[in-house]
Amino acid sequence: MCLPGWGRARAEARRLSDFARLRRVRDRIDREYARPLDVEALARGADLPARHLGHAFRAAYGSSPYAYLMARRVERATVLLDRCGLGVAEVRSAVGCPAPGVFDPRFTDLVGVPPAAYRPAAAGQE
Repeated sequence: MCLPGWGRARAEARRLSDFARLRRVRDRIDREYARPLDVEALARGADLPARHLGHAFRAAYGSSPYAYLMARRVERATVLLDRCGLGVAEVRSAVGCPAPGVFDPRFTDLVGVPPAAYRPAAAGQE
């Protein structure tokens, strides 16, 4: 015999379990941003269907796993451009995005200037 509250408790436990899986996915992206990652690989690691991962990740964190990954890569690229003497191509490669056609538009969207123009803009702020 099941009590009425057990169904709610089971649903809450499932929700917390899913959130813990999503947190592990986010932590993996934060740790391995420079490696080749795709939603299918992240979903396999979290033992979730890829479609479910995408929807649940967006609901929990406000962006898709891919958008979150690219934001981490851009964030790290700004640090490398600010503090290291690396060229833009070297920075792209260091953050796991060697293709300028993918990285440069996302960098420009998030930062407001292209990566090639970022360093002079950052140097002018000092």
